[in-house]
Amino acid sequence: MVIELIREFFYDLRAHRTRAVLTLSAVAWGTLSVVLLLGFGEGLGNQMLAGLLNAGNRIMILYGGETSKEYEGQPKGRRIRLTEEDAHIIQTVVGGLEAVSPQYRNNVSLNYGKETSTTECEGVSADFEEMRTMYPAAGGRFLSPRDVAEQRRVVFLGIDIATDLFKGEEPVGKSVAIDGVPFTVIGVMQKKVQTSMNNGPDTRRAVMPYSTFRTIYGNKYVNSIVVRPIDATRQVEVKAEIYRVLARKHHFDSSDERTLGIWDFIENEKMNRRISMGFTIFIGSVGLLTLLIAGVGVANIMYVVVKERTREIGIKMALGARKRYIFAQFIFESLLIAFIGGAIGISLSWGIISLVRMLPASDGAMQFLGRPVLSPTVMLATTGILAVIGATAGFFPARKAANLDPVESLRYE
Repeated sequence: MVIELIREFFYDLRAHRTRAVLTLSAVAWGTLSVVLLLGFGEGLGNQMLAGLLNAGNRIMILYGGETSKEYEGQPKGRRIRLTEEDAHIIQTVVGGLEAVSPQYRNNVSLNYGKETSTTECEGVSADFEEMRTMYPAAGGRFLSPRDVAEQRRVVFLGIDIATDLFKGEEPVGKSVAIDGVPFTVIGVMQKKVQTSMNNGPDTRRAVMPYSTFRTIYGNKYVNSIVVRPIDATRQVEVKAEIYRVLARKHHFDSSDERTLGIWDFIENEKMNRRISMGFTIFIGSVGLLTLLIAGVGVANIMYVVVKERTREIGIKMALGARKRYIFAQFIFESLLIAFIGGAIGISLSWGIISLVRMLPASDGAMQFLGRPVLSPTVMLATTGILAVIGATAGFFPARKAANLDPVESLRYE
């Protein structure tokens, strides 16, 4: 039966080539729209998330604020300033933390030969590499715990600042002057996309051990403290515990949220994922609408086919064909149109996405849009939608064909 239905389907396609091409093109275009919109949307969402994580991967940055409540006889409006000791207390007392780093910051002048560049320099711990995704390019390294313990004069450079200073030379192992103090370059950061900025892009940043920074510049207070929970889902509990610990040390009310400013990258990541999901649903809906319009076209064509083949249907029924056979024939043809058009659309989508993914990562558009993705989930979902549209588009014409009166059909001209 299936072979016979397929034979009749392709016979009808050959008999009405123009109509078949237009119908298949409509379905293919709708499928192409859905897959490309979802593929580019997922690529953009991934790029936005990567840009956020490149500024801070599962971290929270703590800043000192000021009290807004009186506490233990002390007035409100008292400034809270954080120190290295606070960072060590947080790391020791607060449970569920993977890493903690004090963070000093200052604008500095870097000199190499005749080249000079002004940039922001940070004093941090070795854990900063993972927390801020500051991964070194080949041949270099990030700060180590030993660099911090021994207050070594070593510096890790962002790729853009290294390019400005060294003009194509290999920076690793070279000596640069930071505000007149010689430092050895131990590594250069890999190029990365960063959509969220913490006082400027990391590619234009110099990083040294926080112990060295304190010794050279004499800072008493840190600019901030960066923490990374082991379990990101416990961020609320971790923040509450940090408030309690620092409240005991600095004598403020632990419920006073103005005493500490917290830049919560974990919450930002959640928000980013929600926005990305909403964007995906929106563009998927636009593509689906295009596919539904193509489905309406398929239904109209199937009604025309039923009308053209009314006499043929009458002959089949007169020769003993049952209603369910006639019904199955037109449902089958509608599904085949949907699947063949869908296969063409998915194939074209795969080709376009493959070509776009071949563009170099350094391309400006690729850095902004990210690499489009043709995921199995999208293909399976599209196939399922095509099946529903094909079956729905064929149902009413098929029911009409199955309910035709054989006698009246034979008289139809």
